[in-house]
Amino acid sequence: MKKLEKINLRVAFMLFALAILFTACNSAENKQAKLTPDEARSIAKEAYVYGFPMVMNYKTMYNYTLNEQSPDYKGPINQKSCEARLYTPEDKAVVAPNSDTPYCMFWMDLRDEPQVISVPEMEPERFYHFQLIDLYTHNFAYIGSLTNENKAGSYLIAKQGWEGEKPEGITEIIYCETDLFFVVVRTQLMDDNDLENVQAIQEAYKVQSLNSFLGETPIVADRNENVLVWQDGDELTAKAFTYLDYMLKLTTAAEYEMELRANISKLGIGTKEGFDITRYDHETQEAIQSGIEDGLKEMKAFAEKYSKDPLTSSRIFGTRDFLTKSAKDNYNMDNFYVLRSIAALLGLYGNSGTEAIYPAYLMEAPDVPFNGATNSYTLTFPKDQLPPVNSFWSLSMYDGKTQLFVDNPINKYLVNSKSLDDFVFGEDGSLTLYVQKDTPGKDLEANWLPAPDGPFLCIMRLYGPKEEALSGEWVNPPLVKTNN
Repeated sequence: MKKLEKINLRVAFMLFALAILFTACNSAENKQAKLTPDEARSIAKEAYVYGFPMVMNYKTMYNYTLNEQSPDYKGPINQKSCEARLYTPEDKAVVAPNSDTPYCMFWMDLRDEPQVISVPEMEPERFYHFQLIDLYTHNFAYIGSLTNENKAGSYLIAKQGWEGEKPEGITEIIYCETDLFFVVVRTQLMDDNDLENVQAIQEAYKVQSLNSFLGETPIVADRNENVLVWQDGDELTAKAFTYLDYMLKLTTAAEYEMELRANISKLGIGTKEGFDITRYDHETQEAIQSGIEDGLKEMKAFAEKYSKDPLTSSRIFGTRDFLTKSAKDNYNMDNFYVLRSIAALLGLYGNSGTEAIYPAYLMEAPDVPFNGATNSYTLTFPKDQLPPVNSFWSLSMYDGKTQLFVDNPINKYLVNSKSLDDFVFGEDGSLTLYVQKDTPGKDLEANWLPAPDGPFLCIMRLYGPKEEALSGEWVNPPLVKTNN
C-alpha cells in the first residue's frame, strides 16, 4: 500500500509540474497575444530599425557560406575565398560594391577557438586591408596599409572574454563581441596589367585556427544547425524578424541594450520560442507589418535629410563605441540604431572613415532621383581640388532601385584616379566628368561615366582620406544637370 501511495504521489507531482509548465507556456503566449495592435506596431518599428543590419548580414552569410547552390557561394566558414577580378552587374549579393579592389570575402566562427589571419609584406604604395565586421555590422577592427604600414604579421581574432595568452608569432590579439564575423579584403589593382600581382598577394593571405597556427589539431564541433532559407524581399516583411531572431541567438546584448531586447522579446524575437507571425490575429499581423514600414520610413527620412552631407559616410560606419559617440555628437540621438540601419540599407559593409569615406549623390532634389533617361550631368573638380587621399579615389555608378552596377555598352562602371593620365583636363586645369547615358564624344570618353536609361545614384570613394576630407575642409563638387 505504501509503495502504491509513493507512486501516486510521484504521478501527482509530475502532473502538477506539467500543469505549471503548461500554464507558464500559455502565460508567455498570452502575453504576446495580449499585445494591442498599437503596441505591436511600436515594438515592430523598434525591432526593425535595431535589427535590419543583422537581417542583411544574414543574407550575405546565407548566400556566401550556407547555401552551396547560391551563385554567390564563396565556401565554408573559416575558409579564405578570394577572386582576382573586379565586380560587375552580375554580382548581386551586396549593394553598392566597389570595382576598384578585387575582393576576398569569407565568414569566420569563433565558437570553437580563436582564428588567425596572416598577411605578407607588400610594396608600400599598394593599398589593402582586412575589414572585420561583427554580426551587428560594426567594423570592429582593421588589418592593412593604414594600420600596419604593409608589414607582414599574424593577427589572432578571439571572442570577447577569451583569456588565453598571446602566442609566439602573433602580432596582435583582436577581440570580437559576436560568435561569428565577416571579413572583407580589398587589395588595390594598380592598373589593367596588375591582376596577376593581386592574385599572388591574395594567395599569400592565410586564414587558420589558433591550434593550426600552433601546429596542433584544430577543434571542430558538429552543431548541425538549422539554416533559414533566404528569400529576396523578406527584409521588407515580417519574415525579417525570423532572421533577426536567428542572429540574436549568436550575440550577447550590450548592457544598455537589455531593455530594448526585453521589449522586442514581446514579439518572440530573441526568445527560445522565436518569432511566429501566426500567433497573432489578422489586425495585429497588419500592425506588425505597419511597424516595419514605419521603421523603413524613418531610415529613409534620415538618408534624405543628410544625403548632401559629404561627411555622412564617415559618421555611420565604425565600431560600437564610435557609433555611440557619433550619434550623440553629430545627430543628437540617444542611440545609433538608425545610423547603423541606413548604413546597411545604402552601403552594407561600408568602411570606417579613417579607411575610406563615401561622398554620395543620391537624389537630384528631395524625392527626385538623378535620371539618365531624361538628363545629362557633369561633375567638375577645380584646379588642384581633386579628392585629397593617401591612396586613391573613384566615382561609381549604380542603378537607382537596386544599388547594383548597371550594364552599359563599354562595361565601364566607374572612373578613378588611376586614369589621371588619360583624363582630359580643361585649359584652366579643372577636370570635368560627364555622367550621362550617351557618349560625350570620342575625345572625352575617358571622362565619361555611363548612366542608365533611368534613375541612378553615384558614390565617390576616398581611400585613405586626408584630414581635409575628414574635417570637411574639402567638399566634393555637386553633380550638375546640364540639359536646359
